[in-house]
Amino acid sequence: MEIDILSNLALGFSIALSPYTLFLAVVGCFLGTIIGALPGLGPSNGVAILIPITFALGLDATSALVLMTSVYYGAMYGGRISSILLNIPGDEPALMTTLDGYPMAKAGRAGDALVLSGVASFVGAFLATVGLMLLAPVLARVAFMFGPAEYFALYLLAFCTLGGMASNNQAKAALSSCIGLGIAMVGVDDSSGLPRLTGGNLHLYDGIDFLVAIVGLFAITEVFFFIESHGKDSSIGVKLEKVTIPWKDIWVTRWTMLRCTVIGFIAGVLPGAGASLGSFLAYTTEKSIAGEKGKFGTGVPKGVAAPEAGNNAAAGGALVPMLTLGVPGSGTTAVLLALLVTLNITPGPTLFTENPDVVWGLIATLLIANVVLLLMNVPMMRIFVRILEVPAWLLLPGVTMVSFVGIYSLSGSYFDLLLMVCFGVLGYVLRKLSIPTVPVILGILLGGHMETSLRRAMVLSNGEWTYLFSSPIAIGLWAAAVAGFIAPLFLRKVIKKPQRVED
Repeated sequence: MEIDILSNLALGFSIALSPYTLFLAVVGCFLGTIIGALPGLGPSNGVAILIPITFALGLDATSALVLMTSVYYGAMYGGRISSILLNIPGDEPALMTTLDGYPMAKAGRAGDALVLSGVASFVGAFLATVGLMLLAPVLARVAFMFGPAEYFALYLLAFCTLGGMASNNQAKAALSSCIGLGIAMVGVDDSSGLPRLTGGNLHLYDGIDFLVAIVGLFAITEVFFFIESHGKDSSIGVKLEKVTIPWKDIWVTRWTMLRCTVIGFIAGVLPGAGASLGSFLAYTTEKSIAGEKGKFGTGVPKGVAAPEAGNNAAAGGALVPMLTLGVPGSGTTAVLLALLVTLNITPGPTLFTENPDVVWGLIATLLIANVVLLLMNVPMMRIFVRILEVPAWLLLPGVTMVSFVGIYSLSGSYFDLLLMVCFGVLGYVLRKLSIPTVPVILGILLGGHMETSLRRAMVLSNGEWTYLFSSPIAIGLWAAAVAGFIAPLFLRKVIKKPQRVED
């Protein structure tokens, strides 16, 4: 097994070390850090906005995935910048970083907080990539034991857990999933050949392209919120003074980083848990270990290192179920899954044997990208901080142009542009109602596969529904799905943002 991993990793580095792939990785890291630093955008929106560029540039599967995952990792790094300086999380996983990062910055240690969080992000993401390299091939072999009943239960698990912790209530998350599943049913039925939910519109006979939905729900929705706010949401934050490397803080938090990396990685591997849960569990675990003497919430280094190591490790862990099972572990990996499917790459257990260049090229690139991000985030810190001053009126046209040009270059259809705007309106309405949009994307992506798995299970069992519970794996997945849906009802009060100790 070790020999296989080493030979595959050698293949990956032969791809990753090519000048073109390295260039894409560096560009992706830079753009991702900028996107993560901008409050409200986050990795999901950033990847969704930039996906059309991959098609406009005509990138192959490996290059496109390298660019987008570099953006993903970069955005996870960048989310801490606005959390520490503005007390505004760049994305949801960076919420816990505000608890100690902002007080640390107000105490005149903004530079130390940013560098420390960058190192913690590197430790979490780099070790998670190593975990991906070791665990993914093993899980891929286990996935060969999955039949239609197991896959149906696995998809159900993803729907029951994705967005659960982030949403205000489970009813809204369930409604969002149903909307996504309904959209996935649009088009001609593969079995009967009859059109479903098309309203007689020929443009809908082939179904709705999930990339149109993704760009609409994320990018165009963000445009509408920019228009609504008139840039009033911008904040005046803490100024960044001299940037130095806080060696003492890094040494003191070394075990915190390692513990939180393990916690975050496990949270990321669980379908639907994602970086938000990884960040929360990492922070609360370290807070409980430190006790009252730890003074968490007042600006302590461990309070900055813990959530950053946790959420970046979860980002790497979320790639494991996406690549091996075809089930996204987070909202961003759901967007990456759509990219792979569009490029005719089918994530799952056969991916490692049929497309080893894609998988191992990606893993090798991520190892390099993490080093690039660490080197980039210290010397160029002031540049990324200046990005926070970009006004909405300048950012808005850029996001709109990329979205429209990218989607039109992909399909050449004006109808897709109209559909994209409609999804933007839908996303705006859903967010106004506090209904999560990620389950909608998941429904569009996995709805067809879920239906196919259910039909195959019913054919194999002659319509006997108990076949869906016919194996220990299926029963375990059903139990996890029920627990994943019910648990947030009890845990949500605990996960609410803890009160910060006032200065």
